[in-house]
Amino acid sequence: MQRVLVLDSNKQSLMPCQPARARELLSKGKASVYRRYPFTIILKDRVGGEIQPIQFKVDPGSKVSGLALVGNFNRGNTLLWAANLEHRGQLIKNALESRRSLRTTRRNRKTRYRPARFNNRCKEKGWLAPSLNSRVGNIETWLKRLSRFSPIESISMELVKFDTQALQNPEVNGVEYQQGELFGYEVREYLLEKWGRQCVYCGKKNVPFEVEHIVPKSRGGSNRISNLTLSCHDCNQEKGNQTAEEFGFPKIQKLAKLPLKDAAAVNATRWKLYRVLGEFGFNVEVGTGGRTKFNRIQQGFPKDHWIDASCVGVSGESVYINSNHKPINIKATGRGRRQMCQTDKYGFPKQHRSRKKIHFGFQTGNMVIAVVPKGKHKGIHTGKVVCRANGSFGIVTSVEKKDGINQRYFRNLHRADGYSYS
Repeated sequence: MQRVLVLDSNKQSLMPCQPARARELLSKGKASVYRRYPFTIILKDRVGGEIQPIQFKVDPGSKVSGLALVGNFNRGNTLLWAANLEHRGQLIKNALESRRSLRTTRRNRKTRYRPARFNNRCKEKGWLAPSLNSRVGNIETWLKRLSRFSPIESISMELVKFDTQALQNPEVNGVEYQQGELFGYEVREYLLEKWGRQCVYCGKKNVPFEVEHIVPKSRGGSNRISNLTLSCHDCNQEKGNQTAEEFGFPKIQKLAKLPLKDAAAVNATRWKLYRVLGEFGFNVEVGTGGRTKFNRIQQGFPKDHWIDASCVGVSGESVYINSNHKPINIKATGRGRRQMCQTDKYGFPKQHRSRKKIHFGFQTGNMVIAVVPKGKHKGIHTGKVVCRANGSFGIVTSVEKKDGINQRYFRNLHRADGYSYS
């Protein structure tokens, strides 16, 4: 089970406790809920205590990153808390492209608008695109939060997703190519990411895959990564010494030469993330994606981002993970827009937003509970609140949206912080 984070009466972090222990403290009145996400309790009559070293481990990803807190107990490294953090990089990229297209059309219409100033702007050293920088910022934010609620002493991160230099080595073959431990895991993990973890010919998933040559070696094909793909055993045998085009899949060769977008995003942010984590003053351990997968498979764990985070680096060679452990799913939603003038699809103003965000003590996006005693919405509802200045609020639950509920029936559970939780 997921451990509960604990603070003493001076708001100093203590060792996380079991959920049963947290329920006991809360029921006896010895503690109270300090924060919902991550769930944290604060003790009312205790100051200080014995703590063991806790390591913050992260498996950076393009769409989803895995986070984990691992403690070193008598039985060895033990997973205490885990989460899957979903990024919003693509949404940021789409929003910037939309804004750019609107501004371009306004200039082309020769309307009254300021001229382009591209030549007046310069980028600082180490600049990253906003869509990439948001990935780094999300992990930094959660390290700050978790370091406030748990005694973190070190960090372990996956610095390199793929060793691209080794992947391009065409001389690796034979036993080293087929069964080489660490190199083999680098190649397979790259191909699994690139081809969507399915057979490129029949689309089967969750079956053993074989590394397959698009142009067979007997026909002059090489071991370069651009000539490799994944297939199930049956398709590999049926294809024989045909090329992918002769086998009826001419697009495979073209797709194989396309760059791996997600891997490029991870590689572009890895050193920025490494420097940001190093600024916290903790010791930083690094590892590769191939080693992470090797550690996970050797211990028999299933594939998931939070499990990968637990297995990062040398410290991930032996980790105890309870079979009932369920991580928290965190989705980055942003903190709202600064845009005060909303436009139509042609870029003309249509609406101006109010400067006031908080109404009756609530802000749109807060996690709330609404206890409605009567009417068509009678019952207890939990979800995100949609605020209106007239006091008639809405609530978005996991299954539906309800409107027209008076603000006096609402109570805040967790204030909007740029993330949603499940």
